[in-house]
Amino acid sequence: MSTAKLILRPSSERGHANHGWLKTFHSFSFASYADYDHMSFGHLRVINEDRVESGTGFGTHPHREFEIFSYVIDGELEHEDSMGNIEVLKRGDLQMTSTGTGIKHSEKCHGPKQNHFLQIWAKPNESNLPPKYYTRHFSDDDKKDKWAHVVAPAVKDSQDTFDKREATGPAPVHSPLDVFATILSPTASLSHTAERTNVYAHLTQRSGYNPGPASGATVKIDVGGDSVQLREGDGVYITLTPGTKVDVENIGERDGELLLFDNE
Repeated sequence: MSTAKLILRPSSERGHANHGWLKTFHSFSFASYADYDHMSFGHLRVINEDRVESGTGFGTHPHREFEIFSYVIDGELEHEDSMGNIEVLKRGDLQMTSTGTGIKHSEKCHGPKQNHFLQIWAKPNESNLPPKYYTRHFSDDDKKDKWAHVVAPAVKDSQDTFDKREATGPAPVHSPLDVFATILSPTASLSHTAERTNVYAHLTQRSGYNPGPASGATVKIDVGGDSVQLREGDGVYITLTPGTKVDVENIGERDGELLLFDNE
C-alpha cells in the first residue's frame, strides 16, 4: 500500500484576479491573495499562470533572494533587466533569473497576441549569490510524450563557483528542485521516479482562460494505486518517499501540457 499523500489543488480554488490587462491565477499566496494553507511547498514558493494583453506588462520592479523563472506557453514575452539583458521569449522558452543580491526587471507582452506564461519562484538554498540570467528553449518535439528536463540544481566546479551551463541542458537553479515538462497525447503515459519528498504537478490551461471549474485536457496522476485526475489549471501536492514512482497518464481527448516539480 502506498504511503504517499496526494492533495488536489483545484484550478477554481486558486487565487484569481482579472485586471483587464492581466488575467492571473495563483497556486500559492501572492500579492492580494492570502491563503495560509497554500503558502509554499518545500522550496517552491510561487506558481502564477498569467495572461498579459498586448502592449501591457509588469513595469520595472525589484527582486532579491529568489530564483525566478518564466515558462512561455503562448505569445511573446519581452524581458529587460538591470544586468543589461533584453530578450523576447517565445513558446518553448524558459528564462531563469537568479536574483541573488538584487536585480530589477520588467516583463511585457511583445507583439499583437496575448502572452500566456507561468511565473515560478523558488527559494534559494544559499543567500548573497551574484545575480545570473539564463535562457533555454525546449520545443514541442522535445516534450511530446516524454519528459524534458527544463530546470535542475546548479552545480559547482573545481573552483567552487557555480557552473553556468550556458549552452544546453536544464536551466540551473540554486535550490533543490528539478522541473520536468511534457506534452502528453491522449492515451499516452509516463513515469517519474521521485528524487525528493515533495512533488507538485501542474496541468497548464492551454485551451483558454477559464476562471470556473477546470475543463480541457484530463491527466491522471497515480502513486502506488492512489490517484487524482487533473483538468487544465489543476495541480496536486504529493508527499512521498524518495525513489517512489509517479505515474502520469492522459485519459482525455486532447493533449495536456504538464509540469512536474521534484522538490525538497
